[in-house]
Amino acid sequence: MNEKKAVKAPKKQNFFVRLLTLLATAALVLGALLLVVYRDQLNLDALRRWMAYRDLETSPTGEAAPFTHAGGDQMSVAYLDTGILTASSAGAHYYSFTGQQYAEQVLSLEHPVLTASRKTGVVYDAGGSSLFLYRAGSESPALTLEGGAGLLSARPNDTGWLAVTAQQSGYKGAVTVYDSFGEKVIQISLSSTFVVDAALSPDCRTVAVATMGQEGGAFFSRLLFFPVNREEPSAQVDLGSTVVLDLDYEQDRVWVLGEDRVVSAAPDGSESATYHLGRSYLKGCSFGGDGFALVLTSRYRMGSATQALVIDASGQAAYTLSLSGQVLDLSAAGNYCALLTGGGLTIYTSDLEPYAALEATQGARHVALSPNGSALLANSQQAWLYIPQ
Repeated sequence: MNEKKAVKAPKKQNFFVRLLTLLATAALVLGALLLVVYRDQLNLDALRRWMAYRDLETSPTGEAAPFTHAGGDQMSVAYLDTGILTASSAGAHYYSFTGQQYAEQVLSLEHPVLTASRKTGVVYDAGGSSLFLYRAGSESPALTLEGGAGLLSARPNDTGWLAVTAQQSGYKGAVTVYDSFGEKVIQISLSSTFVVDAALSPDCRTVAVATMGQEGGAFFSRLLFFPVNREEPSAQVDLGSTVVLDLDYEQDRVWVLGEDRVVSAAPDGSESATYHLGRSYLKGCSFGGDGFALVLTSRYRMGSATQALVIDASGQAAYTLSLSGQVLDLSAAGNYCALLTGGGLTIYTSDLEPYAALEATQGARHVALSPNGSALLANSQQAWLYIPQ
């Protein structure tokens, strides 16, 4: 008896499914091509701003409703990815973008200092011994230095680690590195030169320590690089005879502000570049931008800034802008920088091309930029966001 095997017919593919798949693939390819071809015209930061503030109502000019803050003398402000931090002689105050108070530390600060990364803010009294940390919409446990050591600086990185520079008995200075839980990782104590500042690498593996000393009657500054698991430097960069005023550690570059120069140095000490101010006088600087420094200078010792410069990693003034009005405050973040004057706020791209402007700033005296191009503005009583449309 012959058995006939049933032959299965091949499955027919759904024509419409294949067509939809083809169209979706074509749309993705076309979208990628458009992003490449029109990357200068398409502003992805506008999408980031919409995502960050989609629940925030704004006026036709792009301003959110202002809210009242605690104020106080010697006030400074910082933009964090979760809210707004202020520091003044009245203490520290942490708010949401709508003015909800997350945390506060009400105390008298004689010399209030506020430093911040994109996620973490630190408030302390210069010369004191207590640090107050704020991140993720809350206050972290305060840090108190042993033996009442006098604080010189405290700088957080984006992961929440902290480099604290302080005076220490028996030494000319010490740098202590804390992790994001407030646990001590390493303490570097120096007895041969004075320690003036320190900053941590974004990957938390290296701390850059700025020192000052004398050699043969000559004054000098240096930048020492310490792995966080060693008490001996792995590299150093000579900064010359300048006083270190500010410090910032980027992914592959350390920025140093001196009274008469801006230095960009590789963390392995292999090379550095210096922009000398020459006969100009320093009027302001922000290291918040990615890969550049925003510097204000003037030809005159007295008076306001007459020029804004973008200094690149090669130590060159890549872009310059002449100024006519008095600059009240400046800020840089991501690919943007901003100048606040009595006549308004102007946000620029990193090549000093105007990006957005606000004429009526309601008496704002402070500005802090977000990496997405939006700006925090504040006067003595209120703070609010300006979100470019």
